[in-house]
Formats: sequence, C-alpha cells, structure tokens
Amino acid sequence: MSTADFAAFSNNAIAFASVVYVFAFVAHLAEWAFARSVPVTAPAGSSAVAAAEPVAVGTSGAPVTSGVDTPGGAAGASYDRRADEGRAEDGRAGRGPDAGELSGRALSVEKLGRIGVALTVLAALLHLAGLVTRGLGSDPVRVPWGNMYEFSVAGAFGVTLIYLVLLRKYALRWMGVLVTAFEVVVLMLAVLLLYVPAGPLVPALHSYWLVIHVVAAVIGAGAFAVGAMASALFLVKARAEARGTLRTTGYVARLPESSVLDRIAYRVHAFGFPIWTFAALVAGPIWAEYAWGRYWGWDPKEVWAFITWVVYAAYLHARATAGWRGKGAAVIALIGFATVLFNFVGINLFGSGLHSYSGLD
Repeated sequence: MSTADFAAFSNNAIAFASVVYVFAFVAHLAEWAFARSVPVTAPAGSSAVAAAEPVAVGTSGAPVTSGVDTPGGAAGASYDRRADEGRAEDGRAGRGPDAGELSGRALSVEKLGRIGVALTVLAALLHLAGLVTRGLGSDPVRVPWGNMYEFSVAGAFGVTLIYLVLLRKYALRWMGVLVTAFEVVVLMLAVLLLYVPAGPLVPALHSYWLVIHVVAAVIGAGAFAVGAMASALFLVKARAEARGTLRTTGYVARLPESSVLDRIAYRVHAFGFPIWTFAALVAGPIWAEYAWGRYWGWDPKEVWAFITWVVYAAYLHARATAGWRGKGAAVIALIGFATVLFNFVGINLFGSGLHSYSGLD
C-alpha cells in the first residue's frame, strides 16, 4: 500500500470508529432507558430512602390491629395477618409488572450493556487502526500526533483505553454512556473542524522524546478524563443521597454508592498523576532541550501543563486529608480537568509560542 492508501484508510477507520461509538452510545442509552422500569433490589446508597419512611418489621406499611381489638378474636387476627401478607405480596410485585416481566427486562438491560461494551471495543480497535495508519500515511513514516487533529484523535483514544483497561477491575460499565458520548463529540469535532491532510512533521518533532512525552500525556489525560467523569457522578449521587431523593429505578439509583465513586475517582487520578508528572515535568523538558536548547522557557503550553500538575497535586493532597474528602476534592478534580481541556483547546487555538505547530496547521 502507498502512503496515500494508508492515509485514506486512516480517514475511513476514524469515520467508521465514530459511527460505531454512536451505536455503542445508543446501546448504553437504551440500557439505562430499560433500567428505569427495573427496580434495584438493594440500590447502593439507598439508606436515605429507606429512612424516610420507617416501617415496623413484618408489616406492610399499614397499621396493624391486634387480635384483641378485632371482632372475631383470634380468627380476626388470622384474617388480618393474611390480609397483611397479601398486601406485602402486592408490594413486592410493585403493583406493576410481574416478576417474570421484570426478569425479562433485567435480561434486556444486561444484553444491551454487553452490546455497548462490545461495540466500544470494536470502535477502539478501529480507532487504533486509524491512528497507526495515519502515521503510515505520511512520508516519511512518523508518529501520528503532529497537529491538533491528530492530538484530538490520540487523546480520545487514551480515554477509551483507560476506560476499557479499568472496566472489569472497577465494574465501570455504568460509565460507558459518558465515555462513548465523549468519544462521539471529540471525534466528530476533530473530523469536521480540525482535519488536515497527513504530512511530514515539523523539525522540532523529530525526536524519540516526542513519542515518550505524548504517549505519557495521552495516558495521563485519559485517566484524568475518566476520573473527572467519576467525580461528576459522585457529586450527583452524593446530592441525591443527602436530600433523600434516591429512587429505586433509573441511572442514578444504579450507580455505586457515593463513597465508592469517590474512591474510584481517587484511584484513577492517583494512577494518572505520576504519568502526567513524567510527561509534563520530565519527558517534556528533555524534549524541549533537544528541540529548542532549553529545558524550560515559560511557553504557554508549558505553563498550563504545570498549572494542571499543581491542581491535581492539590487534589491528591486534599483527598488524602479527611476534611477535604468528598465534595471539595471532587470539585478540585473537575477544575483540574478543566485546565487539561484549556491547555489543549484554549492554548492551541488562541495562544502562541513554540508549540504553535500543535494548532490547525
């Protein structure tokens, strides 16, 4: 295949990956739409709901009359117990769909979730193929991150990669709808607004430190994106728990408890932080010295990479301090991800400096 063929294949692979991400998003959206009619048996974090309407053990929520006060004595008491048991049975059935129908819906929810994950894996493979062939489609062959289009595609792949790697370990399928939505938005914007034809790298990028620096940055930023999603969902879940407004159905009801979401966000950020530290404060300066003859020059890109590092260092410190766990730490994490986005979008589009090659041309 010629370089033109590889470049064309890359464009098609990214386009098909975008379409498959759309299908994955729809599958996860349908998963949660079906789940709205399937009550959670013991919804995580539902203690506030249970505490809102205390019911005596063994009752159905209606006043229980004793056998002494009931006409007919023991027979009346027995009748009341049978009535209570019938009402309890009605309550267990939810006065709605029967158990068989609920079981069928639960099975549909599970199938849709598995389809969403399978489509995400397929989209990720197409995504990776598009990245690899983008590099092969240049003359000479190079790494596929020489402009903002390629950085967008590579950064989006990093988010999917982190999600899929951690999917089984932390049971993150509930995050699939957010991850696939993120991928659809980023890839569509990259293809429609940022695309430039494949071409050679600018002289400053001819260094193997570019590979090390960008790979580490992509992995670190991907972890920060997944951590930001977990932090945002933590705020939603914690608010519902605090207000006692949790339901037994719906997306929020099926999320893990807020404490679990907080712990997941912390662990993902703790994984990404040292990688970002290496990318921004070790590999980046070494590459800068090779390309421009100095390790640090207060270029806007360098400054914002350092600001991002400071914010996430503050997050990890705050999260390790008991008084800052929960909402305060989650807000700092979201601010940190906002600096990541500004570093990529704002600086690339509106800034200037030695990193100007990372813009649209």
